[in-house]
Amino acid sequence: MAHIDLGVDERSYPGISGPMRYRPETAKPLNDLVNVLLRGEHPLTPGERELIAAYVSGLNECEFCCSSHSAFAAVQLDEGMALVDRVRADLDSAPVSEKLRALLRIAGAVQESGRKVTADLVAAARAEGATDLEIHDTVLIAAAFCMFNRYVDGLGTVPAADPAAYLRTAERIAEFGYSS
Repeated sequence: MAHIDLGVDERSYPGISGPMRYRPETAKPLNDLVNVLLRGEHPLTPGERELIAAYVSGLNECEFCCSSHSAFAAVQLDEGMALVDRVRADLDSAPVSEKLRALLRIAGAVQESGRKVTADLVAAARAEGATDLEIHDTVLIAAAFCMFNRYVDGLGTVPAADPAAYLRTAERIAEFGYSS
């Protein structure tokens, strides 16, 4: 049960959806931000950006965000959940491009502390072809998801009871984005 009364049935509105219904005036800019970061025009695919969100959420042990963004990534990546699971289990051996691996390493550093992002990590990403925009947005996605993870867990929200709920939401997100 959430730490505060969100005014909703938490089983119907798990994770972040309860707090977003509680404060729609903050939900809109948060959804707009995540829509730009994960769905907007970008050299990284929406699936790759969702994978960054899922990876950081997993490192933060945020069950709701990790499960939801893993599903969102899986429906948008050709390799599906198998790839998401491999990245989360062992980034070094996961079958992703070296550029994406370098960006995920940056995201992992941000999850620990922004100060953990070193010139060497950035140089390694650039050496694999990452652009300044990709590096910038990787840092911002990771930082934003640290905030989202703490928002969800800090209010003591519950994850979805039915894991299939994440896939149903993933299909809607893939088609309509976050601001719909």
